[in-house]
Amino acid sequence: MLVRKTFITNSQREILRVRTSLMVKSTHRQKLIPSLLTNFKWVTDGCKFLTIIGLVCLTTTTLSAQEQSGFKIRVKSGQDRQISYYVGRGLEDGHLLQRPIDDEISERALRIFLKRLDSRKYYFIQSDIDEFQEYATTLDELLLNRDVSPGTIMFLRYIERIDDRVKDIKELLSGEFDFSVDEEVVTSGEEETYAADSAAVRDRWRKRLKHELLVLQQTDDADNDEGEPEAGDDEKESPTEILIKRYVNFQRRMKQTDSDEVLEYYLTAITSSFDPHSNYFSPSSLEDFRIRMGLNYQGIGAELSDVDGKAIIQRIMSNGGADKAGELKAGDRIIGVGQGKDGDMVDVSNSKLQDIIELIRGPEGTLVRLNVIPKGETDVQTYSITRTRIELADNAAKSVIMEVGEGDEKIKVGVINLPSFYLDMSAVRRNDPNARSTTRDVQRLLVDFKKNDVDAVIVDLRRNGGGSLPEAVSLTGLFIKQGPIVQVKDPVNGIVRQSDRNPSIAWNGPLVVLNSRFSASASEIFAGALQDYRRALIVGDSSTHGKGTVQSLQELGPAVFKTNNPLNLGALKITIQQFYRPSGASTQNRGVISDVVVPSFAEHFSEGEAALDYAIPFDEIPASTFSMRDDTSVQIIAELQKRSGKRVAESEEFSLLNKRIASYKERQKRKTIPLQKEKFNALRKQIDDDRKEQQRLFIQNDGKGDVVTRDYYFEEILAITADYVRQSSETDE
Repeated sequence: MLVRKTFITNSQREILRVRTSLMVKSTHRQKLIPSLLTNFKWVTDGCKFLTIIGLVCLTTTTLSAQEQSGFKIRVKSGQDRQISYYVGRGLEDGHLLQRPIDDEISERALRIFLKRLDSRKYYFIQSDIDEFQEYATTLDELLLNRDVSPGTIMFLRYIERIDDRVKDIKELLSGEFDFSVDEEVVTSGEEETYAADSAAVRDRWRKRLKHELLVLQQTDDADNDEGEPEAGDDEKESPTEILIKRYVNFQRRMKQTDSDEVLEYYLTAITSSFDPHSNYFSPSSLEDFRIRMGLNYQGIGAELSDVDGKAIIQRIMSNGGADKAGELKAGDRIIGVGQGKDGDMVDVSNSKLQDIIELIRGPEGTLVRLNVIPKGETDVQTYSITRTRIELADNAAKSVIMEVGEGDEKIKVGVINLPSFYLDMSAVRRNDPNARSTTRDVQRLLVDFKKNDVDAVIVDLRRNGGGSLPEAVSLTGLFIKQGPIVQVKDPVNGIVRQSDRNPSIAWNGPLVVLNSRFSASASEIFAGALQDYRRALIVGDSSTHGKGTVQSLQELGPAVFKTNNPLNLGALKITIQQFYRPSGASTQNRGVISDVVVPSFAEHFSEGEAALDYAIPFDEIPASTFSMRDDTSVQIIAELQKRSGKRVAESEEFSLLNKRIASYKERQKRKTIPLQKEKFNALRKQIDDDRKEQQRLFIQNDGKGDVVTRDYYFEEILAITADYVRQSSETDE
């Protein structure tokens, strides 16, 4: 059935919604679970309705909003409708929960989408939200009928409100602020309601700007809520000028948002209403995902960032095309990109960063020309760079050997920093026997450890958020003889065990796995299995993140275009399975509990999976049959806990850390920040300490420095490892 309307009023929309709802909810569509769980081929049999609504109405609304704001979105309505249809079908037919897209999902999706745009409630006003409430019970039917207009309509209203707020910001900053008034600003959007009207939201901005001025008056490190880079090299700018530039840049960046990005925000709001790990990747996000998983891409080997609307080189990667050419440097600004020796030079001085990156990337061996203003200069230079394949070594497994103790007590420890479970899927599809993978890289490192006669191995997963499930299984197999690694439950409660069938062991000595609250998913499969086998000692934060679900990546291009080279239409990343440890316990919401807990600030920066909206609940299944070792007996763990606890209690560094953690937890209970100058200054030093700790963790986790930072925390990890080696030796004797 195909319904076409030239214009739909609210009353007509309601009639159509009811009719469509009855049709949607009474139509039994063919289930696609077997297909989804095997090769993820899509079919459309059983779909008895195709309804297109609101298209002319959308166009009218879009043009009106665009004319008012000077902002334009190129709506690819036919393509977007195809994408939305397959996303909706995929969710209903393939998601682990096997639930329909209904009014509850609509309400959740609206809440998530608005939070994505305006989490702190500084842009929309209550009348906007009242108007959007129409969608709280209609997004489900609209999606299943291929209508994604609400996302565009709400985003255009968001752009209008940004224009309104930037106007307010400029006017407010042109006046004076009284820092003697005893008032406060709310720090969390969860504690706020939407402002009643324009006057109320303007006053909310007055307080926000007052807070930011207090910050800027004390330090150059501004409290930048919009994620915009700082003012740059001009140290003469006043705090008022910095703030105006910040929000004008934010306005510019939001107006560079294209239709693919809006669709991604909108469809991800719907997918995230099922669980927090299901989402839609736009074509560019899908390409970035492939790069992260494969740890390589083809380009010039340079990192760019948007600084005040300028494309600035942040870093030159070693052995890339830019590094080999030797001309491009950090701090240089790119203003033009040309393809080949004589292709037209495209002016990118006002382009969106992602668009510039896409122009610079290209096949290995091809030439790209860049118009560049070198740092500190004014003349334009043209550099020709041959693209190469860039290996993202920062995110690959790295190792270092450290020594603990002295004399006869000296112990050599091999440390592996593993940021993710990666696998070059493109190489695998090409049947490349040398496809880069976590297991292959770690096995090489273990061989090196053996050559250097290390006494123990530490696998550091503190910044490992997961990755490839097969890689988690195969990596675990390097440390056990053979047996089940993970049990996987599908949407119809079928359970499949994935096992290591290779009896060889790459490392049979003492093994320590270092976790944090940021260790998730595949990391938890690895750590949980080794703990069940009593093969490894688990140390670090009290528990890992608690993500116990499996997602599949289903590219939409092949579903729409049955050709060998389909268009990139993005992909649906959908939760299709839940995984369980060999013992039958799920890591979902609970994570892997450490055998020895070492205090850290990181544990308090994240509340884990259980704190996420719509997280899938914990459950258990029967245990597998497997043979446990005695590497980590109850007695050994108890003795290690006792020794570590004594050292931590006697440590000045840990004593100071624990005091700061307690203070931080108290401050987190605060819902407001004082704006009276003296009261703000009293609180500021404590806030600065928190920020410095967060920056330290970021530097530690960005993969660009040492393999690990040997600070007081890691010294305790090494001490636990040394104790473990000695305990293991005593047990063997």
